[in-house]
Amino acid sequence: MKAAAIEPGFVLGVLGGGQLGAMFAMAARRIGYRVAVWDPDPDAPAHGIATHSFPAPFTDHHTLTRFADLVSVVTYEWENVPAELCRVLEQRKPVRPSSAVLSVIQDRLEQKKFLSFNGFPVPSFAGFTAPDQLSATVQQVGYPALCKTATSGYDGKGQWRIDRESAVREVKRALTESACPGMRWIVESFVPFERELSILVVRGADGQSCAYPMTENEHEEGILRTTTVPAPGSSAVAERAATLASQVVDRLEGVGVFCLELFQLPNGELLINEIAPRPHNSGHYTLDACSVSQFEQQVRAMCGMPLGEVRLLSPAVMVNLIGDDATVVMNGAGCRTLLDVPGAVLHLYGKRDIRPRRKMGHVTFLGETLGVALDRAKRFREGLASSLSRPV
Repeated sequence: MKAAAIEPGFVLGVLGGGQLGAMFAMAARRIGYRVAVWDPDPDAPAHGIATHSFPAPFTDHHTLTRFADLVSVVTYEWENVPAELCRVLEQRKPVRPSSAVLSVIQDRLEQKKFLSFNGFPVPSFAGFTAPDQLSATVQQVGYPALCKTATSGYDGKGQWRIDRESAVREVKRALTESACPGMRWIVESFVPFERELSILVVRGADGQSCAYPMTENEHEEGILRTTTVPAPGSSAVAERAATLASQVVDRLEGVGVFCLELFQLPNGELLINEIAPRPHNSGHYTLDACSVSQFEQQVRAMCGMPLGEVRLLSPAVMVNLIGDDATVVMNGAGCRTLLDVPGAVLHLYGKRDIRPRRKMGHVTFLGETLGVALDRAKRFREGLASSLSRPV
């Protein structure tokens, strides 16, 4: 029997209250839902938007009971929330995506094993459980390679590139210093990719799915810097990416929004880098350039509502505001200059502290053509670089 849809007016629960949780809460409230945010950080942006706020540790049993009694369905804003918490909540309320999906995806080694076992294309990889095993594992995969923590790493954290044998000793020292009981790592082949791509796919509880246009991404020091949509190039590559994304999420039996990060090799082959079981930074353009955003899709999917269309209304380039970038944009003159640009849409996340490598917001540049959007984004980034290089 088909489960009843959760209608507007009910309370949706989200674990995590960062910018993704905040944008989810805004989308949910706009279409009539109430939102309960559980995040240990009392300053997390989503707390200020939620109708019900739980600034308590994820280990707090009293909060778990109150939260579970209040909400009708639960989701999460990132994959590093405790899978065990999701399993416990799942005994009382639906969790979408499920705790089983989260357990596969939040562990890089398990994720790669799942993809490889099911015949999906991934770079060569191998796992290990002790720093002393690093050298043998790298030799198994080959140089150059990337060593990553199996869990908890993001935005380039917990990752080390190993180009030659002489680098192994330094990385082994770093692993030894940060090792905890039960910790695991994965070594992946560093592939000579031509482009970094990503694609969002949404899947409902009824198994219906839809995919957004493929994007091209640029990273700096492991952090997403810009996203361009639609990704330039062959439509055949975009079609392969959409098919691959839908097949992966179908195999996971996932419900919600997923993002596949992809490498395109010079011969056109696509390899899966990672899967995110939630809205993704590279999908922020959907807030301004699509008829239905990735966050509204998250609401629709978790509530059993019909999925929205994924039509791109305008070419777009999204630029992340990282660290001190925000000081330039929040300055009166800088803000006025940005908002004077046609097609520029500013999103600031309301984070209290500006720190290096911290995502503080983003700007979406829309254009009549992709060339126009790219030019506006390029001029903005040049202005940022110029402002930040001036002596104080």
